[in-house]
Amino acid sequence: MQKIAPKTPAELEIMRRAGRVVSKLLKFLESKVVPGVTTKKLDEKAEEFIRAQGATPAFKGYYGFPASICVSVNEEVVHGIPGKRALAEGDIVGVDVGAVLEGFYSDAARTFGVGRIDVSSQHLINTTREALYKGIDQAVEGHFLGDISWAVQEHAEKNGFSVVRDYVGHGIGRSLHEEPQIPNFGKPLTGPRLVAGMAIAIEPMLNVGVYDVKTLSDGWTVVTKDGKRSAHFEQTIFVGKEKPEVVTE
Repeated sequence: MQKIAPKTPAELEIMRRAGRVVSKLLKFLESKVVPGVTTKKLDEKAEEFIRAQGATPAFKGYYGFPASICVSVNEEVVHGIPGKRALAEGDIVGVDVGAVLEGFYSDAARTFGVGRIDVSSQHLINTTREALYKGIDQAVEGHFLGDISWAVQEHAEKNGFSVVRDYVGHGIGRSLHEEPQIPNFGKPLTGPRLVAGMAIAIEPMLNVGVYDVKTLSDGWTVVTKDGKRSAHFEQTIFVGKEKPEVVTE
């Protein structure tokens, strides 16, 4: 059985501070996601913000990624590269951000509506956020990793959405992506048993249509195969003895 080492109290404290940078950044960006703004402008604002906090953008240069944040619009699931595209009224936009502080990573994502959005898109966003917290609720010592996966999947499918299979949550710490992988689908009472002090990033990606995805010719942007909308939420959390700690809230 795969064993995942918990972080030390000193490591957790640095990660809390990195988490606060990410949390404040997402709150800052929420006010900037408006009709007419370009995704590149959001990226520029984000990098300025992260560096002003004394941290470094986690994504810039990661396996060659060219920007500080990922901005994924409508049918784009994850890893959208910021560019000249201007957001339009009614779009939904997933913003994934990460920061490095004193050698430790923090990672979170939110999906925002641009101006007024339709009812089905709002339902997608709400359900994805709820599915995330259903998963987080299971991140308690003695539970299994599969309990997180099943909680996300069950809530998503109960509400008529599909769960992306090809991209998953992950451990986090001195690296952006550590073991274990955390699928957003699975069976309860399976996988490694959770121990207090484990640091993980839970990140459901829910689609309106099929769960199948493909990567565009830029080598990064992942989109739904059927062109229907997708939403993405993520938090970095610590497994707790009685309840989890969300460090990017």
